[in-house]
Amino acid sequence: MKTTHTFGEPAVTWIDVVDPTIEELDALATHYGLAARTFDEAHRRAARPTMHRFEDHVYIVAFSGSLAEIDMYLGPDWLITVRRHDPDGREWDPQPLLDLLERHDDCATSGELFATLLDDLINGYFDTSEGLEDKLEVVEDAIFSTGDRTEQSLQHDLFGLRRQLLELRRAVVPLREVLSAILRREVQWIDGDALVTCRDAFDKLLRAVDLIDEQRELVGNAVDAHLAVISNQMNLVMKKLTAWGSIVFGRR
Repeated sequence: MKTTHTFGEPAVTWIDVVDPTIEELDALATHYGLAARTFDEAHRRAARPTMHRFEDHVYIVAFSGSLAEIDMYLGPDWLITVRRHDPDGREWDPQPLLDLLERHDDCATSGELFATLLDDLINGYFDTSEGLEDKLEVVEDAIFSTGDRTEQSLQHDLFGLRRQLLELRRAVVPLREVLSAILRREVQWIDGDALVTCRDAFDKLLRAVDLIDEQRELVGNAVDAHLAVISNQMNLVMKKLTAWGSIVFGRR
């Protein structure tokens, strides 16, 4: 499915393609002169954010807060986004961004459109990390409570949080290299206001990385605390068994 949006005067075009067929990608490549070798990455999930520069466009891969992949092609007066419905449920909803753009309609260049989109993706990292923080607080409370949670359940949740934070970090940290290259003015269509937005986005990205690293440390502390609680419980059990053993053998 392909949706086309136009902003500003002169017109800047955003073409959003969802679950594209090979024929649709070929048609876009022919019309906009896109590098065909990038379609291999557009057809499979990328390992990390990246950027490839070509003579008349640039190819950028980034991830949303839900870890949905967005493949972007940026040209002189157009932006193409390619995304797929992820079988793991990782999706990016562009509607809030569209609503913002339509209200302000101040994207005078394709670079400003791209910078606004990237800023929206980075904002999503904070929403995701806040959700993981809430989950961690629940697990931390369960570690020191006497509720019905089993040790296996707690371990499952802790290592699940650790895995989610690792995946989020892999999607976030390499984006620093992409933004650093943009801020060095290596992309000719990103300048002026677009560059200012990218600088702000870079500052947000650094804060997001710090927040994720802090949460990973907290999860590690929670794992250590959980192991300490288990160890203490085992020691109490062993003391009780030793005491009962002394009583039994003492009566003999």
